[in-house]
Amino acid sequence: MKILVTGSNGLLGQKLTDLLQRDDAVQLIATAKGKSVIPITRGEFRSLDITDETSVDRVLSEARPEVIINTAAMTQVDQCETQQEACWTANVNAVEYLIKACAKNNIHLVHVSTDFVFDGSFGPLDESAKPNPVNYYGESKLAAEVLLQQSSISWSIVRTVLVFGITNDMSRSNIVLWVKNSLEQGKAIQVVNDQWRTPTLAEDLAMGCFLAAKKKAKGIYHISGEDFMTPYNIAIQTADFFKLDKSLINPTDSAKFTQPAKRPPRTGFIIDKAKRELGFKPHSFSEGLAILASQLH
Repeated sequence: MKILVTGSNGLLGQKLTDLLQRDDAVQLIATAKGKSVIPITRGEFRSLDITDETSVDRVLSEARPEVIINTAAMTQVDQCETQQEACWTANVNAVEYLIKACAKNNIHLVHVSTDFVFDGSFGPLDESAKPNPVNYYGESKLAAEVLLQQSSISWSIVRTVLVFGITNDMSRSNIVLWVKNSLEQGKAIQVVNDQWRTPTLAEDLAMGCFLAAKKKAKGIYHISGEDFMTPYNIAIQTADFFKLDKSLINPTDSAKFTQPAKRPPRTGFIIDKAKRELGFKPHSFSEGLAILASQLH
């Protein structure tokens, strides 16, 4: 099966590239803006900016993959709030270009979305929950979902929650690495205890995307971990695992933070559909920490 990955330099993109290279049944085409930050030993790399409609059309018509897994997006929530035009270009217009190219070349599109399409009034949520975003990032991701649902192509939407993990070239941090690095430097940190999530190991998300791609599964799938936790719980467990000083972690509530973008208070996912239809089996949060730790050495 020929699978093209967009955003292959990101955290999820790198994990997918690694996973797909190890499967003899897959012919991988990794794509990202600029050069690849990881070696491609099996498969090929092509430079692709998905916000450039001409490039999208050309690369997909030449490569002719059976499936695209779209991991490329603008995901910094506050940046999306303050740079709305750039956010819409990356998260909505780009998906429109991918849909057009998929329709032309008969390609199945697996599109990665987010728990931030929900308002956080309750959780954990299953796929039937009604989206109602509270920030611009969520609005852009929901708009892309609607484009897919209204299109004529074959598609899967994989929504996820608070992804953590490590790569060779970490240009951006995530909650686990931020907590670990802060405590190692002896910095006191404030972490919210009034938001709820089901944190997702990047390797698990990659596997969920791959399972959807292999089956060309049609519809929406919630892919995340199963541990329902606050960021404060996540920080404490991270400190305990790495034997760091958890007295440096101070609980606080989200009202004390002034951030450009509002956060949904309570999301997290019910993943029964992904388990049943895709055979998805996530690691526990503590198992995820152990996997991350093994990659640090």
